[in-house]
Amino acid sequence: MKPVLVTGAAGFIGFHLSKRLLEQGVRVIGVDNLNAYYDPRLKQARLAELEKLGGDFTFIKADIADEASFDLLLKAAGEVEAIAHLAAQPGVRYSLEAPRAYTKANVDGTLNMLELCRALGPQAHLAYASSSSVYGANKKLPFSVEDPVDHPVSLYAATKKATELMADCYSRLYGIPATGLRFFTVYGPWGRPDMAAWKFTQAITQGKPIDVYNHGDMRRDFTFIDDIINGLMAVLGRPPEEKDSVRHRVYNLGNHRSEKLTDFIAELEKAIGIKAQLRMQPMQPGDVQDTYADIEASRRDFGFSPKTSISQGIPAFVDWYKMYHLNR
Repeated sequence: MKPVLVTGAAGFIGFHLSKRLLEQGVRVIGVDNLNAYYDPRLKQARLAELEKLGGDFTFIKADIADEASFDLLLKAAGEVEAIAHLAAQPGVRYSLEAPRAYTKANVDGTLNMLELCRALGPQAHLAYASSSSVYGANKKLPFSVEDPVDHPVSLYAATKKATELMADCYSRLYGIPATGLRFFTVYGPWGRPDMAAWKFTQAITQGKPIDVYNHGDMRRDFTFIDDIINGLMAVLGRPPEEKDSVRHRVYNLGNHRSEKLTDFIAELEKAIGIKAQLRMQPMQPGDVQDTYADIEASRRDFGFSPKTSISQGIPAFVDWYKMYHLNR
């Protein structure tokens, strides 16, 4: 495989993808702005892990949403075969507090990546991160890529839907091969501090209560990071063929297993060895009760087959969490 440009390379999923690519001997050009949405030391630690691998890794500190970075990225991209666009402003609840951060990172940032692909020509396959959040308040389960996604319940979800529309538009206009991936509740080692696994583990180990929304009546399609990376790796080498004058497809990447939030917490309790203190809360604005991925299209088109249950994935996360905090 020719070089791959990874945006958000110091982020959770971008780090794991970069690591897998380097382990397979692929040259990686990583881009990240190392912003302070959460502790930048975690991002620096991820980059240090990538440097330890000793592969062909080039890191560029740049904000992809900044138009001034375009020429720098275009020069660095060179003969890349694929762009894994994983940089984004994440988090449903934070989008209620800082909406402009989402339009800048997710909309403007994606526009710049599409313009980069336009400049590079159809050689570069754009695989970009969307989200299960686009399904909004849909009641039909499991969520299928054929379902309408016209009613997002958070600005985060709206920006992710916007990126899908933008990619479709650029593919129609300029022949750009693009694949959107709707991730479902990704967790695992090197995860973010704002994610449930980290927040719950931290609270439980510190003897503090954890907030459980909708009084525990929540289900999520928790997807382990290794399964997500397997899907991403399969997609990168398979740019979509033209269909109806467009080379753009959207897929779900989930575990195809909707778990009760209380079962997720029970697995954390088991792995940590401490009983959690639950503080029941009402449903939060922008949140949804259930997520569940229909992955039939992903199985059919690129062999996506998630393997990891929460009983396997949660102990792996807890082991990493303990190691990371022990070594800080």
